Amino acid sequence: MFSRILIANRGEIALRIIRACKELGVKTVAVYSKADTTSLHVRFADEAVCIGEAAPGKSYLSIPNILSAAEITDVEAIHPGYGFLAENAHFAEICESCKIKFIGPSPENMKRMGDKMMAKDTMKKAGVPVTPGSESLIETKEAAVKEATRIGYPIIIKASAGGGGKGMRVCHNDVSLINAFMTARGEAEASFGNADVYMEKYITAPRHIEFQIIADEHGNVVHLVERDCTVQRRHQKLIEESPSVSLDDKMRKKMGEASIAGAKAVNYRGAGTVEFLVDGNEFYFMEMNTRIQVEHPVTEMVTGIDLIKEQIRVAAGEKLSFKQEDIMITGAAIECRINAEDPENDFRPCPGKIEALSIPGGPGIRVDTHAYAGYQISPYYDSMIAKVISYGKNRSEAITIMRRALSEFLVSPIKTTADFHRKILYDSEFREGSHSTHFIEKFFSGEEEK
Repeated sequence: MFSRILIANRGEIALRIIRACKELGVKTVAVYSKADTTSLHVRFADEAVCIGEAAPGKSYLSIPNILSAAEITDVEAIHPGYGFLAENAHFAEICESCKIKFIGPSPENMKRMGDKMMAKDTMKKAGVPVTPGSESLIETKEAAVKEATRIGYPIIIKASAGGGGKGMRVCHNDVSLINAFMTARGEAEASFGNADVYMEKYITAPRHIEFQIIADEHGNVVHLVERDCTVQRRHQKLIEESPSVSLDDKMRKKMGEASIAGAKAVNYRGAGTVEFLVDGNEFYFMEMNTRIQVEHPVTEMVTGIDLIKEQIRVAAGEKLSFKQEDIMITGAAIECRINAEDPENDFRPCPGKIEALSIPGGPGIRVDTHAYAGYQISPYYDSMIAKVISYGKNRSEAITIMRRALSEFLVSPIKTTADFHRKILYDSEFREGSHSTHFIEKFFSGEEEK
């Protein structure tokens, strides 16, 4: 096991990793920007190093600054958390060259899975179902129209290096395609420095299901069942749950086996997530996230496995502490991401100082947060201030517990999405589990049945 780990991140995920390290007996080094001087991850780490100005490019995205902090504190490994440099293959390569263990997959894994076209081709060869679409990148408007005619409308344009909904456009005819093609390429270039795009058949009412996998350096790969991430806004996940109400045991087994086959095809190691679109009884590979996910707590709640600890153990060269047959789903869990945003004003970010804070508690509730009374929410970073996770003996109980918890969540005078999530949990379509990825669009348009 490592003796000292640097956490190249901030906020609740940095705290989550620090807590896991403390329980493993591992010393921690926090890095922080000048905007995060009073953050809790700085307070609770064994050491802390300031790595630059508030802007991410001058701190949390600055590879030289982070590696300098790693060198002066003599760490053996770096945990990137999620976001920032977590899926940066170049950063992982530099860590390796400096003899510092990157707690994550290999640079080769990240490169292969980070390129969406390459990832899709890899999965197809591994026998994993993929969405019908273009076999190569689309470089001209003329080629786009020709390919759309072959695939059949509606289609979706996707950025090859993308994620988070950037560089994505749905098209229903040639006219909308020609306009969207250039827009998608421009957005992809601005967001990822890569204008490459490809096309897929657009599934009109899918569910978004992901499988948590973890693999060690000894050839063992296990999936820890699924998370349902269907409730999302502009391709950003809002509510996640496990297990999915839409999967039966037969479908779960098929998707779990496909996830493992995909991971083995790239000799994957570490924690990761294989994501699928589900259309009735069919499922299609969408992408693979080569990091720990924001929503990992719901998996921990229903399996009883600490994913961060297991991720660190695997990175240290240990074998997985469990086998596939050991994984059992017990109960149901739901996670709501609480953002400092105003849902009534197009989810506009609401930075500022928290004057009063009431965190929900009681049976069946877990809250991962870095916020506290007096904490200054910075405009420089993601607006998520907490994750509220409920656990019950079944989905209905988990929903009831979450409703109660959200009613107790108080962040004054900051506006948050807590009440917005609570309204979703009262919606009949959500309660029945019949919703698709377009649920939030319907919710805002007033089409939902109350």
